[in-house]
Amino acid sequence: MSILLQVLVFFLILLSTALVVGIPVVLASPGQWERLKNVIYSGSAAWSALVIIIGVFNSFVK
Repeated sequence: MSILLQVLVFFLILLSTALVVGIPVVLASPGQWERLKNVIYSGSAAWSALVIIIGVFNSFVK
């Protein structure tokens, strides 16, 4: 069970890094926001869902 938690946290770290780097790049590039805003919103929703899943899953791991 703890290996699954570690994998989830690893994916959270990867997604967080991608969003921290990607969002400012998209916002600074002219015209890219309109093209990639659905990707940014989807990544943010996935990040939020992953945080909630990790929190719930963590309550079951000792």
